[in-house]
Amino acid sequence: MRKTLEDLYYGNITPNAQDMAPHSELKRATDRVTRFENQLAEQLDEAGQAVLAKLIESQQEIDSITALENFILGFRLGAKIVMECMDDNDGDIRTGG
Repeated sequence: MRKTLEDLYYGNITPNAQDMAPHSELKRATDRVTRFENQLAEQLDEAGQAVLAKLIESQQEIDSITALENFILGFRLGAKIVMECMDDNDGDIRTGG
């Protein structure tokens, strides 16, 4: 527990910074998105490319917000599970509670 807290304090835990496995499903999907984005950008004029850039930026913002919310929800769920595990009076028939 102490090591985890120290890592958190020193900034060594960064759940939002993850390496992508070279041959993973995520990597293949990311490569497809990049390829299609480049193909579309080549077909657009300057104004269209500006709109595409804004669309991509907006989607990245949505993805970032969603990732943060999912992290918080997952952390809260984990904390609730730990709290329930620590509850001595949770109706366990072995303890008479």
